[in-house]
Amino acid sequence: MKDFQIIIGGEAGEGSKKAGMIIANFFNVYGFNVFIHEDYQSLIKGGHNFSSISVSERKVDGVREEVDFVLALNEDTIFKHKNKIKKEGGVLIYDENCTDKDFSAEGFKVVKVPLMEIVKKVEGINLMKNTALVSSFAKIIGLKWEVIEEVLGKELKVELEKNIEVAKLAFQETETVKEVEAVGEKKGELISGNEAVALGAVDAGLECFFAYPMTPATGILRFFVNYDKVKTFQPENEISVANMVLGAGYTGKRTMTGTSGGGFALMTEALSLSAQSETPFVVALSQRMGPASGVPTYQGQGDLLFALNAGHGDMMRFVVAPGDADDAYYLTGEALNTAWKYQLPSIIILDKEISENTYTFKKEKQVEKREALLAENNADYDRYDGEDISPMAFPGGEAVVKATSYEHDKKGVVTEDAEAIKKMQEKRIRKYEKLRQEVEEMETVRVTGSGSVAVVFWGSTKGAVLEAVKDLEIKAIQVLIMEPFSKKQMKEALVGVEKIISIETNATGQLSKVLQCNGFKVDEEILKYNGRPFSVDELEEKLKDL
Repeated sequence: MKDFQIIIGGEAGEGSKKAGMIIANFFNVYGFNVFIHEDYQSLIKGGHNFSSISVSERKVDGVREEVDFVLALNEDTIFKHKNKIKKEGGVLIYDENCTDKDFSAEGFKVVKVPLMEIVKKVEGINLMKNTALVSSFAKIIGLKWEVIEEVLGKELKVELEKNIEVAKLAFQETETVKEVEAVGEKKGELISGNEAVALGAVDAGLECFFAYPMTPATGILRFFVNYDKVKTFQPENEISVANMVLGAGYTGKRTMTGTSGGGFALMTEALSLSAQSETPFVVALSQRMGPASGVPTYQGQGDLLFALNAGHGDMMRFVVAPGDADDAYYLTGEALNTAWKYQLPSIIILDKEISENTYTFKKEKQVEKREALLAENNADYDRYDGEDISPMAFPGGEAVVKATSYEHDKKGVVTEDAEAIKKMQEKRIRKYEKLRQEVEEMETVRVTGSGSVAVVFWGSTKGAVLEAVKDLEIKAIQVLIMEPFSKKQMKEALVGVEKIISIETNATGQLSKVLQCNGFKVDEEILKYNGRPFSVDELEEKLKDL
């Protein structure tokens, strides 16, 4: 077995997510690449939560419909996912006490494990049945006990000894069905996209993180709460957050925030203030299904046009669109460095899939802090002096450092003079043109494969798209930098292409509109807008049909 799919599920509160992470770590130790898609409802108890785990020798960041194993903590999980199990070689593993139904005629192998009896024997608590389940699964596929004990020791911080007892008994009472052998050394660490954002920001010199929790960006805040090298604070709402980010930037501290669509909406006035006052502002915008509160814990790519147009007036901004944890790490570093070099808003547009899914991550490129243009802090300082980028000074020295939401002259004094207004607008435009030129030296689009048909995509659709096209004669083009948009690099990517297909998880084809605005006509659209991501199988069929 070198490539396989696993689903583990139960109701909210039964610990299926933690169990999925433990399983992923088993395979990580064995040298596999691992990807976890998390599906959960906006509930504390009840409902149905599950993790879909893709395991492969090669990099894989998408899930397939057909699975090799279903691990069920309750009856609901069995009935929701049993039809996905492969008829030849597939295995259903479940607590024998969760149902009295017979699944022996379904075509796959059935393994019933007395999870609650095992837990009771060692006087554990009900939640520990997920430990029993993952240990039984490990024995079923022939993993070594030493690996199980090592992973549990790292992943479980509470009642470790009792969990080890449960795991050992479950391991002893289960028989091996299949043998999985190690394929090499660990390929990297298992982290979420939110964690990758945080790591990229840290390496680019982040000093402060302010945020109000909002799914699915909350994981970034959670990271920094436990990271003592970055000052972290949660104020009362997103309006306060945005103004605190601006205030910290004004004093010279590299600062960012993270939020979702509703929180970002409250930040748009501060975004305009960033552009006018030329104060660095960085936000990770992690989309979820909208409009309004929408479906809070599900997927959507509906905020692209919002991110590109949020704020009022002739605003310049830098917008990047990572597709996985690797992209999130590197592009977050670019966003923070660029915001400080060009003194403007930077937006990292993510979505629920990138933020909360788990990836095998290894730094291929190291993010480094790039210094901003600084001025001598003396009495002659003019905040908005210069042809394009103005050297920055910060309060605390001899300089008078002004920042204003009104149009101003080079000293920062408010003006309504026509010539002065024109001059300052043109200065900001020259700054933006300088950024546009620098962006051409960056990788704004990434091309994989070749063919006269091209799929153009962005964000979390990356994993499923690349897996779906690997055996097809299709060129895959990922847009990494949305603003400034590089027409030059897109033209080069489309050389030899006769048909363009865009792939997005929204209902209105927002990337198609961005392409059209930049002179590129999209011939077909593959859109999904039910809150779920594309599976690899689904995209393969749709692309073959087109």
